[in-house]
Amino acid sequence: MVGLSVTDTIEIAKAGGGSRLSRDDIAELLSVRKKDEVSELFSAAGSVRDKVFGNKVFIYGFVYFSTHCRNNCAFCYYRRTNKSLPRYRKTEDDVLALSGSLKDAGINLVDLTMGEDPVMCADDYSELLKITRRVKEEIDISVMVSPGAVPKDSFVKFKEAGADWFACYQETYNRELFSKLRLEQDFDYRMDQKIWAKEAGLLTEDGIMVGLGETLEDRADSIIKMGSLGCQQIRAMTFVPQSGTPMENVKPTEPMDELISIAVMRLLYPDKLIPASLDVEGIAGLKSRLDAGANVITSIIPPNEDLAGVAQHDLDIDSGHRSVGHVLDMLDKMGKKAASCSEYESLLRRLKAGNA
Repeated sequence: MVGLSVTDTIEIAKAGGGSRLSRDDIAELLSVRKKDEVSELFSAAGSVRDKVFGNKVFIYGFVYFSTHCRNNCAFCYYRRTNKSLPRYRKTEDDVLALSGSLKDAGINLVDLTMGEDPVMCADDYSELLKITRRVKEEIDISVMVSPGAVPKDSFVKFKEAGADWFACYQETYNRELFSKLRLEQDFDYRMDQKIWAKEAGLLTEDGIMVGLGETLEDRADSIIKMGSLGCQQIRAMTFVPQSGTPMENVKPTEPMDELISIAVMRLLYPDKLIPASLDVEGIAGLKSRLDAGANVITSIIPPNEDLAGVAQHDLDIDSGHRSVGHVLDMLDKMGKKAASCSEYESLLRRLKAGNA
């Protein structure tokens, strides 16, 4: 659609014509920075989100229960060769108690996240499967598992253990850039995670990181690919430099790049779940992400439980600003409502029916 103005492109997407936009159209939207155009983009994204989901926002509790990892990703604080940091591995009962407290506080889903911990990966992920099964059966809450890349035959086991979602972030769909970020890892194997999970009957989440050296066209390609894989939840998160990594001195991009990516994803995929993560700017960044079109709040972490985040391993955690109660107060001030568990379960039934 050569020659279209930003306003025209936004209107086409807003009217449900996202599939008609070319890669260049999408890259053009991702480049928007003029104040009036940004406002127009966010307004359109919010309108599309509200038309599908109303004022309801879904709330995810985050239990990063093992920070041990066999991988050596160039951007990750918990990379294998970062020897100076303290690590932990929560017990099965710890995870169960944390999940129960999060449910009692009002979350819709528990995200069971770990590094690719050799202990948890042992014996065909038997320990992680046991934790997943207990959280599902004893806490009676929706469950997402985020264990990294796993063998193809593991997905049915996660489904049978009670997992609803499988999350595995590609970070970028530029193969050359991927090889510089996820060292010693296979691009296709990681991409296939989303395909294999869907084939096993799991809902899938994919994500990109913004500010890793990608071009606007790379971001457009990644957003298109996440949609074509059929992922029901997609995200963008700003790269945050981590000490002890090869990328610790890389200058981070402005959060606006993430917000624009969220808005563009919302226009292209009106019915997808798109997170507003608290892991980049903490609670201070919540409103801007919801204003950009997000409808899920992730990385909610209870205080004083010795848990860590990912992009910002300690941001706003011990202060309680990433607790459920604080987030609910923020939502109320924004005129938003946290969805009930029954509303979320109803959504999952619709998503699973469409996944079959």
